Amino acid sequence: MRQRKVLVTVLIITTVLLQFACKRNSAPPARSTTPAPPTEAGVEKIKPAPGTGNVQGKVFYNSKPAENIEVKLCETFGRFVGGCGGNIYTAKTDKEGLFVITNVPPLKYAALLARVFETDSSIFATEGIAGIGAASYEVVADKTIFVRTTHLFKSDLQTAHPKAAASVSTKDLELKWNDYPDTAYYKVSIFADDPAVSSSYVNQRVEGTSFKVEKPLQKGLYRWKVEAYNGGDRKLSESASDIKFTITDGG
Repeated sequence: MRQRKVLVTVLIITTVLLQFACKRNSAPPARSTTPAPPTEAGVEKIKPAPGTGNVQGKVFYNSKPAENIEVKLCETFGRFVGGCGGNIYTAKTDKEGLFVITNVPPLKYAALLARVFETDSSIFATEGIAGIGAASYEVVADKTIFVRTTHLFKSDLQTAHPKAAASVSTKDLELKWNDYPDTAYYKVSIFADDPAVSSSYVNQRVEGTSFKVEKPLQKGLYRWKVEAYNGGDRKLSESASDIKFTITDGG
């Protein structure tokens, strides 16, 4: 029992620290939901200048090339605090979604960010256990490295019920949201604010725009999220990450 209390305490402290870090950075970059090897094979579009290297890749949205997207190669990177730092090298995608960051000094760079259109959010590839850390990139003199295609997703999916800060009953609770263009299906998740309470709903696939909560939720505070995917299983958008509601009568 003592070990369980210690574990719960550690989880609560970790959650508080992560929330504090997020608040200090007003626009933290979104991360890619699927970790993948950061580099692959490709055909070189531009040869690097002597003594430098190039970074080449593509950016897509909704399984199609995304044009005029800003891409940054970051010498240093802080996911929650600091963001892209040190020496930063940039490029923009063409009509084919292709970008080439040229004349980059040989070095191991901490992250590669692709801006989500005209927003303050960016997507970056992840690696490591649970895909928490940003993928790094080793630039070598006189060579071009080819990075995995970045698939953008937006954060403008609108939820309808329950609204943020709402108090609702667990009985006959049904989550609702607005239909998102080009969506084939959605994924719904509900997370308890209390880390000791496990969730029965994580990435539940839904074909429509509502989800009936069949297993009663315990009394307390919860956060819910919905994500939209196209027919190629590419994420199109997600709802805001801070939509919380309160269950007033525990199941």
